[in-house]
Amino acid sequence: QVQLVESGGGLVQSGGSLRLSCAASGTVIRLSPMGWYRQAPGKQRELVASITSDDTVTYADSVKGRFTISRGNVQNTLYLQMNALKREDTAVYYCAGNRWGADYWGQGTQVIVSS
Repeated sequence: QVQLVESGGGLVQSGGSLRLSCAASGTVIRLSPMGWYRQAPGKQRELVASITSDDTVTYADSVKGRFTISRGNVQNTLYLQMNALKREDTAVYYCAGNRWGADYWGQGTQVIVSS
């Protein structure tokens, strides 16, 4: 059973930074692509950033230049460095990974950006 666990969320002031981490277990197969999604209250879940097996990255326009997605040295670990946070970045952030066509999701970590 593939499990993804996120960590690193919390409360931060506008303009601050947070680093989210995601660790997957239950598979020796590299998950790809992997990505970060977020869901704000009353809104649909949206893609924040993704990374493929050849390290091609994609960002939502709203986070370009502020967020950086990266893989860890340990297989199936994922990070999201978030800088210059804005109130509109407040959401639950989810890590996701794909293996053989199946998507796996973490439980999410809450990020709250205060003014």
